[in-house]
Amino acid sequence: MQAVLLAGGKGTRLRPYTYVLPKPLMPLGVEEPMPIIELVLRQLSRFGFGDVTIITGYLGELIEALCGDGGRFDTRIRYERETIPLGTAGGLRLLERPSEPVLVINGDILTTLDFGEMYDFHCQRGAAATIASYPREVKIDFGVLMFGEDPHVLKGYHEKPEYSVQVSMGVYILDPVAWDYLEPGRSLGMPDLLEAMRGDGHDVHCFREPCYWLDIGRPDDYELANEVFESRRSQFLSERPAQTLRIGRDQ
Repeated sequence: MQAVLLAGGKGTRLRPYTYVLPKPLMPLGVEEPMPIIELVLRQLSRFGFGDVTIITGYLGELIEALCGDGGRFDTRIRYERETIPLGTAGGLRLLERPSEPVLVINGDILTTLDFGEMYDFHCQRGAAATIASYPREVKIDFGVLMFGEDPHVLKGYHEKPEYSVQVSMGVYILDPVAWDYLEPGRSLGMPDLLEAMRGDGHDVHCFREPCYWLDIGRPDDYELANEVFESRRSQFLSERPAQTLRIGRDQ
C-alpha cells in the first residue's frame, strides 16, 4: 500500500527549534530520542504501507539524509521536493496519478491511530476521500455574546464556554480521483481539495476510533509530546504484525 508523508513545511510556530531542524526531525523522548518522522515511518511500515513518498521542502536534505531509502524501516522511500510551497494538497501533484487509494499523512503528528483499520474503512465505505477525525474540547476564554436578527439586542451571554468539536488529525486517504483536482505548480490546501470534491458529488467520510493524537505545532505541544512519548513509548511503537493484506474495493 502507498503512503505520502508531508514534510515540506517551515514549522514557523515551533521556532526557534526549527531554525536548525525541519519539524519532522524534532526528537521525541529523553532516554532514547527518536525523530518524529522515524516514528511515523515505523508505524506506516507496521500497518502495511511499504511504499512511501516523502514530500520535502524546507531543509529537505536533512530529512533525506536521515531516512535514506527506507530500508531500515522496512519500507521503500522516494522523495519529491517542492521548490515553492504548494500547501497540504498541492504537492501531491508531484506524484503520478495512483491506481489505488493513497494514505496522506502530516509528518509531525503523534498518534496511536490504526492506519490499516482506516484504510479498510475507506475501502468498505466506497468513499472518494476519508479524514481521520478526533474529538477536542475548545475553551473560549471570553464571555460569548449571542444575538438574534437585531445585532444590538442580546439573546444570550455565556461566560467562558467550552465546545466539543471534531478536528482533522492530518491523516487522509484519497482515491485517485483526487488527482483530477490538482494542477502543476498550484498551491492548494487539503480543506479546499476535499470541499471541491464534495461539491462535485464525491463522498468524503470521517474515520473515528479511540486513540491518542497530538499535533506538534507549538513549543508547548512539543513539550507535551515529549512527556507523552516517554511515558507511553510502547504504545506508539507496538510491535503488532504488519497487516500487509488489506480489504480492497471488490472484497
